Amino acid sequence: MTLDLLAPRGAAEPWREPWAYWGAMTHATATVPAPVAALNVDALRYNALDMLVRAGGVPIRVASKSIRVREVLDALLRMPGFAGILAFTLPEALWLAGSGDDLHRDVVLGYPTADRVALGRLVADDAAAARITLMVDDPAQLDLVDAVAAPGTRPVIRVAIDADASWRNAALGHVGVRRSPLHEVADVTRFARHIAGRPGFRLVGLMMYEAQIAGQPDAAGPGDPVIRWMQRRSADELRERRGAIATALRDVAPLEFVNGGGTGSLEVTAADEAVTEVTAGSGLLAGHLFSRYRAFDPAPAAAFALDVVRKPLPDVATVLGGGWVASGPPVASRQPEPVWPTGLRTLGREGAGEVQTPLQGPNARSLRAGDRVWFRHAKSGELAERVDRYAVVSGDDVVAEYPTYRGEGRAFL
Repeated sequence: MTLDLLAPRGAAEPWREPWAYWGAMTHATATVPAPVAALNVDALRYNALDMLVRAGGVPIRVASKSIRVREVLDALLRMPGFAGILAFTLPEALWLAGSGDDLHRDVVLGYPTADRVALGRLVADDAAAARITLMVDDPAQLDLVDAVAAPGTRPVIRVAIDADASWRNAALGHVGVRRSPLHEVADVTRFARHIAGRPGFRLVGLMMYEAQIAGQPDAAGPGDPVIRWMQRRSADELRERRGAIATALRDVAPLEFVNGGGTGSLEVTAADEAVTEVTAGSGLLAGHLFSRYRAFDPAPAAAFALDVVRKPLPDVATVLGGGWVASGPPVASRQPEPVWPTGLRTLGREGAGEVQTPLQGPNARSLRAGDRVWFRHAKSGELAERVDRYAVVSGDDVVAEYPTYRGEGRAFL
């Protein structure tokens, strides 16, 4: 089955009635052995259309690390408003670009690479070099390419500059993630001129990812007013600085794109006149970390179910497996979240375990061996690294199965 996200929708927002939504998911996957990873078509369609509205007509580049299922990636790229891929690693980019599919003709690496084997494949393939853009923020990264193949012996390599979008505040210090060393306009411009002066490279783009806005929930706790204040101040500073950087770089090279944003900042980033495209991915499958924003409320498009195998106490039900903890700081929010039946929680001293996960709560009393518990993973794409396929659910039925990258035999970083 080819996934068509433009087809007529089914029941209107069925996830608003959890008892019916999770009941239908349970019924549809009843014959699929656990662990079951499921993808709900109606929820995915809702999230994709909601993102397009939030982006306000600015094209959305799809972050493949937040999907890791080719059929889903392609279905999104077939929708007007989604264009291009932001890949995680160069081997992944080569795999996607090498498919020959026109949907994969524009693949930008989200991070620099030091993979000499993959660089060797890139410089030996004219078609791949025309489709893939490397991300750089240091001359040493260009040196790696030249060490693999000297200019004149290889195709010209497309590159984009990753400039730091974090906020530097006198009281708070560095606010954001540690990415590029290039922060000020002069630093970015100096590096752009360095690229322009080196044979064998072509500067085509700029990326500035504001993690402190896009990746920071603002409806999660008592500190939210401070977070929203920080995000407003950061957005104001970034709008001015990103505009100045983009203007300066266009005096050096004719940029094809200025990229910014993420699921959590689509409205803010798309409103920046310097930005020509935004990137998003996490809100499509909607890991539970993205249920804590004021601006949007994504549907739970991807989830997984585990079987209850024992009852150590009347109010504790233990499922087999479950230790699928997401990357990031070792805090409770990175654990998978039990969502159905409601009222279940992991135990403080055990959490989500490698071999078993005890769950406690009033509804655990009615669970028996063989019953199923649904979980949402914290981060959207990382669930695909645990399973080899998704059961695709529409209504009460499994209508298809889509392999993940892992299911296609691909184990990227």
